[in-house]
Amino acid sequence: MLKRVRSWWKKEELQVSAELSQDNIPKHIAIIMDGNGRWAKSLGLPRVMGHQNGMKAVKRATIAADDLGVQYLTMYAFSTENWKRPKEEVDFLMKLPGEFIVSELDELIEKNVQIRLMGHKDVLPPHTIEPLEKAIRDTANNTGLVLTFALNYGGRDEITEGVKEVAQAVQNGTMRIEDITSESFERVLQSSGMPDPDLLIRTSGELRLSNFMLWQLAYTELWFTPIFWPEFGKQHMIEAVLEYQRRTRRYGGLK
Repeated sequence: MLKRVRSWWKKEELQVSAELSQDNIPKHIAIIMDGNGRWAKSLGLPRVMGHQNGMKAVKRATIAADDLGVQYLTMYAFSTENWKRPKEEVDFLMKLPGEFIVSELDELIEKNVQIRLMGHKDVLPPHTIEPLEKAIRDTANNTGLVLTFALNYGGRDEITEGVKEVAQAVQNGTMRIEDITSESFERVLQSSGMPDPDLLIRTSGELRLSNFMLWQLAYTELWFTPIFWPEFGKQHMIEAVLEYQRRTRRYGGLK
C-alpha cells in the first residue's frame, strides 16, 4: 500500500501545469470540503460512501498542495453544526479521521508533513482524537506542508472563546485594554502561528463560508466550484491557483 501511494505521489509531481507562476503560489489554502452526500446520491449510493470517497480527495488535495509548494493547507472536516446530522452518519464521520491517519501517517511523515488540529477536542470520541493526537506528536518536528484538520470547529465559537480569553486577561490584570489589537487577538485564536489563508476553495457550488475561519478569511480570495468534493483532484487545485494568480489583492488600498 505504501509503495503504491509513494509511486502515485511521484507521478502526480510530474503533472504540475506550466501555466502556473511559481512566484505567486498561495502560502495558505483553506478548503471547505462539500458535497459528499450529494455525490453519493447522484450515483445511487449511500451517503457514507460519499464521505469515504471524500477521504480519497483529501489525499489528492494534500499531494497537490505539496507539489505546488503550498506551505499550509487547512481542511474543514467537521463543523460544530454537523452534530445535527443523523447519528449513524455522525458515527461514520467520526471514524474517518482515524482511519485516514492510520493508513497515511507513514507517508505523511516521509513527505515531511506536519499535522495540526483546530476545533474543540473534548467531545470527540477516543477513536477519533487519539490517532490525530499521535499524528500531531509524531509530525511535530516536520518542516514541510502544515496540514490542519478543522474538526468540531466553528468560527463563531473560536472568536467567542478568544474574546473570553482576552477579557479574562484584562480582568486578571495581565493585559490592558489598550493592548488589545488585531495582532494580539490573533494570538488567542486556534490558528495562532499560521498566516491567514490566501485562497479559500469550496466545492459543490455553494457560495457561503458556513462558519469557517470567519476572522482569518477577511481578505482571502474565494474560489467556488460546482464539482462535489469526492471529484476533487489535482487539476481542480491547479485551476483554483491559476484563478488566484489572475487576481490583484488590494487589501482595501489601490494597486
